[in-house]
Amino acid sequence: MNYNKSCVSQRSMPFWCVGNPLADPFGGPIQEKISSVQVAEVLAWAAHKKYIEATSAHDDDLVPWDMNNLDDDLDPKSETSKTLQKIKATLDKAGIEFNTISCCLHGDKIFRDGGLCNPDPKVRKLVAAKVARTLRIGSFLGARHFTYWVARDGFEVPAITQWNKIYDWLADGLNFVTSFIEENKLTNYVGATIEPKPNEPRGQMFLPTSGHAVGFILGRLNNPDFWGVNPELLQHESMCLLNSVMTVSYLTNLKKLKFLHFGSQIKGQFDNDFPPLIGPEGLKETVMMFAALNQIGWKGIVEYDCHMLRTDGDPKDVLKARKQFVADCTKALAISLDLADRIKPASRAKSMADADLTSIMQLTGLNSVKLER
Repeated sequence: MNYNKSCVSQRSMPFWCVGNPLADPFGGPIQEKISSVQVAEVLAWAAHKKYIEATSAHDDDLVPWDMNNLDDDLDPKSETSKTLQKIKATLDKAGIEFNTISCCLHGDKIFRDGGLCNPDPKVRKLVAAKVARTLRIGSFLGARHFTYWVARDGFEVPAITQWNKIYDWLADGLNFVTSFIEENKLTNYVGATIEPKPNEPRGQMFLPTSGHAVGFILGRLNNPDFWGVNPELLQHESMCLLNSVMTVSYLTNLKKLKFLHFGSQIKGQFDNDFPPLIGPEGLKETVMMFAALNQIGWKGIVEYDCHMLRTDGDPKDVLKARKQFVADCTKALAISLDLADRIKPASRAKSMADADLTSIMQLTGLNSVKLER
């Protein structure tokens, strides 16, 4: 099932966005947490409404993780297997495809000093087992990609960071992904991605931007063609004042833009994770990002990676606000694509400023403006 509008082949809404109970560092959850099966049912509703065609998840979004039972997914009688079977049946019936599976290496306290880059070899061994389990779960659900989000692989104190080892650990962890896929013949995976982030939840990350991610893929990974980048835009690179138009143009030029995570952000702030187009800024940059993708000729999956505003959460209805959130994201993407389609490169601009102003008139639908009094 495809969307196929403008540069977007499919729209994906992940489990972590719908399931979020809207807690933050200064306040507890606004909404009751719902089960992963209930999240799947909301996604099925959205697919029936023709709002989405795909989804994604972390392993922990789907089923609990028990470090003392690392192979529970292999037991068909386990609660893990039963839950995954219910989720798959719901998604399959709704015609929802699975874009990416990601291993959660940030939630459990054992990962407080990182996952793939944790200085404790026992933790890194545990991480490998968790990644293997995640890859099996993704294979069961038909995931097309495995995504590594940098999570807690970063630092606060450089004086104690083992700079001579961290990137070796990171390469070992990511090369394990491809070797496990190959050795176990998991043919569902067409690729894997790195999702960079400059900071948060750590003070600094080891792969802060898309440029860092591409450099690491090309320089250190055994199968660089299998790996790409899924930037989160506007959010992650706007946190360090970079521009999303440049980011997508750079990644497409290197054939490394596997898919796009989409939301909105105030530049230079913490990770706002606003829904697309929501907030006080970002409209022009968002539209120009899609206009650039149209001009380049890229086509791929746009996946929402954001959360509803805490003010929009409904403590009395666990499903209503979540459904509205999906509808709002879908509307925002449609607005963005329609506006981007209006942008036509100026052929005879009097200046760069004139070209920019002309594009704003195109974006807003203004045919003319009055200059004289």
